[in-house]
Amino acid sequence: MTDLTVAPLSDPTDIYRHRDAIYGTDMLIAALKGLDFFTWLSRGAQSVESICEYFGFKYRPVDVMTTYFVASGWVQREGNCLSITEKAKEHLVENSPWFIGPYFPVIEDRPIAKDLLELLKTGEPANFASRDNEDDWHKAMETETFAKEFTAMMDCRGLLLAQAMAKRLDLSGRKRLLDIAGGSGVYACSLATHFPGLEATVLDKEPVDAIAAKAIADRGFTGRVDTFAMDMLEAPLPKEYDVHLFSNVLHDWDIDLVKRLLEKSAEALEMGGLLLVHDMFLNAEKTGPLHTAEYSVLLMHVTQGRCYSEKEITDSAKEAGFRRMDFVASAANRSVLVFERM
Repeated sequence: MTDLTVAPLSDPTDIYRHRDAIYGTDMLIAALKGLDFFTWLSRGAQSVESICEYFGFKYRPVDVMTTYFVASGWVQREGNCLSITEKAKEHLVENSPWFIGPYFPVIEDRPIAKDLLELLKTGEPANFASRDNEDDWHKAMETETFAKEFTAMMDCRGLLLAQAMAKRLDLSGRKRLLDIAGGSGVYACSLATHFPGLEATVLDKEPVDAIAAKAIADRGFTGRVDTFAMDMLEAPLPKEYDVHLFSNVLHDWDIDLVKRLLEKSAEALEMGGLLLVHDMFLNAEKTGPLHTAEYSVLLMHVTQGRCYSEKEITDSAKEAGFRRMDFVASAANRSVLVFERM
């Protein structure tokens, strides 16, 4: 197995971005070819709410779409008002001589773009990767075949992200970590490697808990990292831990459930306990970074969530009873927000 303390010699962030941004172009195609969105927006500034009202769309996907367009430089945001930029007026508005619309494929040739149009209307995630024979990600994860496929995908990514995160955190003196919805356990194992006094539990639903147990054993961490089968949305979190980790988890859920998960963490942690939120974060103004805005389109397609800004997570954590301690960069434009239970 790969040494969880060793980083690659080269930075693969640009390669990661190809995966993270894979649905961004389809979002542009959906808006350009399916809605003529930029021509409509050129008639006057709008808010996310007014866009939802005009098209009959749901808030979450419109927020993701417009944030991506702002980060791309095609839409500008001033407070709650969204308007198109000069670049968009030249190249994305139908009556411009430089209109590039005909260069893009039709919706019927792009299943992802077609699903994104439907998702704007319903707010519900599409089938994973727009597969005809697959459920949406949340339901698909209840089947062993898909759970193994997806957990392996996240484990592959975690090899880079987990060791980068562990090297930049200070968990000295901490005894027990709960890795909530921890997948394969690669983050729990990496943190246990870097902090010899730390034991960890990977909490996840069936059948992922069994997949994690095997991966943990294969890495040689049986005895220091164990598993606990539980649906984090259905029951209180166990209380015998002084560190909670949500790594690439909160972005799978809409804001009301994010707040509830943070409240559940606060209810389980004693005063002084740490909460680690590891993810990709938008800036406070939600104008970028572009890499994060692109990734948010992927999340919007496949999950009930999106990428959140630092401010959104910080404000929600404060409401739950935490105070912000630190912001720590990891790798591939991911970071950790560190909170303490008050």
